[in-house]
Amino acid sequence: MAGKGGTGKTTIASLAVRYLISKGETPVLVVDADPNANMGQTLGIPVPITVGAAREQGFAGDRDIPGGMTKDQYVEYKMQEALAEGDGFDLLTMGRPEGAGCYCFANNIIRRYMDELAGDYPHVIMDNEAGLEHLSRRTTRRTDVLLVVSDAGVRGLGAARNVLDLAAEMKVDVGEYMFVLNRATPEAAAALMPEIERLELPLVATVPEDAGLFDAEVAGRSLIGMPEGSPAVDGTTPLFDKIFAAQT
Repeated sequence: MAGKGGTGKTTIASLAVRYLISKGETPVLVVDADPNANMGQTLGIPVPITVGAAREQGFAGDRDIPGGMTKDQYVEYKMQEALAEGDGFDLLTMGRPEGAGCYCFANNIIRRYMDELAGDYPHVIMDNEAGLEHLSRRTTRRTDVLLVVSDAGVRGLGAARNVLDLAAEMKVDVGEYMFVLNRATPEAAAALMPEIERLELPLVATVPEDAGLFDAEVAGRSLIGMPEGSPAVDGTTPLFDKIFAAQT
C-alpha cells in the first residue's frame, strides 16, 4: 500500500488482512512501515517494540549484549521481540526511520532478517509511508502488487502520481500497479476520471464511505471483526479477489 497520508491506506491494508484470514490464507505477515504507525490499533494487537527501537537497543553498547552472543545475533534477537503475534497474522512495526552511518551494519541485519522472515509466510502486506523507503530497501524480494490508494481529492491523486514517479526512480521491483479510490461516491469517481486516467493506472476499486469503520475506531475494535455486508468489506472484496487469486 502506498499513497498520501490520511487516504485510508491502513484501513485498506487491515481489510486485506481480514480478507486473507477469512479465506484461511494464513499466517499473514503485516509490516507497518509508516512512521505514523497505527496498524496495531486497527488490527487490535499491542506492539511490544518497534524495529527502530530494537535496532537502537541492539546497538546501544557492547555491555548490553549477553555473553556468547555476537552483535548480529543480538540484533536478530531484538527483532524477534518486535514481532507481535496475532490470530492468523504477525505484525512487525518499523517505527522511526533507519539511522545513518553507525547503524548501517544493524540496518543490513534488519533487511536480511526481514527477507528471511517474509519467506515463512504465504502473504506479506506492507503499509508504506509516502516515500517508499522501506519498500525500496527490500532488495531480494519483488513486490507482486503495489496498491496505490487515494481519496476523492486532487491532492491525493497528486500524491499517487508522486508514488509512481518515486517507484520508477528507486527502481522498485513491482509486478503490477493498481489504483484504489477510497471513501468516494460513484459520482466523485466519475468527476475525477480525467485525472485518474492521467495516472495510467487501472482503477480496480472505488470504496465507499463506511460509518462502521468510524464506529470501530471510536470503540477501539479491530477491523478484522468488520461484518460481511458492510460497505467497506463489500467494496474491497472484489479487489482482494483479483489480487490474491493471482498469487495463489
